[in-house]
Amino acid sequence: MTHLNDPTRNLLLKVLPAEDYARLAPHLELVPLLVGDALYESGDRQHHVYFPVSAVISLHYLLENGGSSEIAGVGNEGMLGVALIMGGNSTPSRAVVQASGVAYRLSAAILLQEFERSGPLQRLLLRYTQALLTQMSQTAVCNRHHTVEQQLCRWLLLTLDRLPTNELKITQELIANMLGVRREGVTVAAGKLQSNGYISYRRGHITVVRRAGLEQDVCECYDVVKREFARLLPPAPAAGALR
Repeated sequence: MTHLNDPTRNLLLKVLPAEDYARLAPHLELVPLLVGDALYESGDRQHHVYFPVSAVISLHYLLENGGSSEIAGVGNEGMLGVALIMGGNSTPSRAVVQASGVAYRLSAAILLQEFERSGPLQRLLLRYTQALLTQMSQTAVCNRHHTVEQQLCRWLLLTLDRLPTNELKITQELIANMLGVRREGVTVAAGKLQSNGYISYRRGHITVVRRAGLEQDVCECYDVVKREFARLLPPAPAAGALR
């Protein structure tokens, strides 16, 4: 296993006490995830959870008319599959890979077995679920009250926080689907960010040139989500501190 694929690059796995992590480790399966892969469809029974290491997964809510928008993202700060620990086996949302990479898959049965020990894993995942719910509610508020440019800044910053690079491979059409807005709105917003020197955009590829500019123009929603994750989840220990 290379360092880049180390399971403890996922922050939830990293902060688990050594004893709890040791029980999970033999059951973690490394899986490659490609952009566009659907991990769950709306209403599907969830047989596995995923701990992203370098991939980013987007949760979408689908409308009857075929429209959709992102309600949350999951990267190496979290876990895909919280419906299992909340007592359900499915959700009305769809989980699609937004950025290629790898994740560790764990069977639902193993996760629930560990969760029911009522130990550190249970407490950690419940706090993570609260942080995820904050992200979902803040996304809804942001999409209703803030400009497309502010929404794009928020989305770019949250995505960058989950990636080891400042480059994103994504089209404006896909961004529009994420935000639930018209593609023309994204084109105008991206054009403003580029003219301000914050990003460099060419077809299917965005490079963030000046992150501080995005942080200056973003709405308060980004900080709300970041503060809640920092409040609820323990900081990652120094390398080698736990294992």
